[in-house]
Amino acid sequence: MTLAELLGAARRKLAESGVEDAALDARLLVEHFTGTSRSDAIARPDRTIDPRTVAEVEAALARRCRGEPVHRILGFREFYGLRLSLSVETLEPRPDTEVLVDAVLPFMRDVASREGECRVLDLGTGTGAIALALLANVPGAVATGVDISDDALATAARNAVDLGLADRFRPKKSDWFAEISGRYHVIASNPPYIGSNEIAALQKEVRLFDPLRALDGGDDGLEPYRIIAAGAASHLEQGGRVAVEIGSTQRLEVGSIFADAGFRLVRALSDLAGNDRVLVFATA
Repeated sequence: MTLAELLGAARRKLAESGVEDAALDARLLVEHFTGTSRSDAIARPDRTIDPRTVAEVEAALARRCRGEPVHRILGFREFYGLRLSLSVETLEPRPDTEVLVDAVLPFMRDVASREGECRVLDLGTGTGAIALALLANVPGAVATGVDISDDALATAARNAVDLGLADRFRPKKSDWFAEISGRYHVIASNPPYIGSNEIAALQKEVRLFDPLRALDGGDDGLEPYRIIAAGAASHLEQGGRVAVEIGSTQRLEVGSIFADAGFRLVRALSDLAGNDRVLVFATA
């Protein structure tokens, strides 16, 4: 089978299964397993693909047709220019979460410049996406990535090593603040924020393949924010910031939770679709 034939067959198979962005997913899978690029598809469409590789591509396509997200099949995803490995108990980082990184980078650079160091606590670190993106962009920063999952912590630690950031990243097993001591200039989190009764209505790519613990925010989707707001002040340096990702309809509720805990809203950012996405707080 030639590369062009394999790409065409992959696109058709995914499209017939109702996969959105079938052409893109087909290209990503074919390129990954064949070791080719877009330029190869243009310059060498008649390149022969061996039967073993074709079988690997077909197996990957079958997984995608069953609903498994393409990046789960690839085993990694790009986030803020970083390639992050995924695992069973890590949330697949989304572009919306890059807004949180954007929200705190200027503050972190200022702190690092002024004090020589900026300490970050990333609650629910998962792949380490938030913490590692911040470290990659602020050489004077150090981060502790907190998670309750051993699998997630191992994945975050591996990503830190792969990115050359392990000397500034410390994985820590803790149920939110339970095992955390010390104070930080930035506390960041993309917590679970979907209501328990809303999980069943999620797309199967999310519902079946993202870890439930990283999705379920309790009955109203707000329980993690109550925990973060209640514990943040005792772990925040004077003048520090707490930055959280939120669901698109949660701005008022989350703002009220933090206000009741003694915080004031200093920044609110939207994602590329114009939805409320990140809130940044300081002590009142």
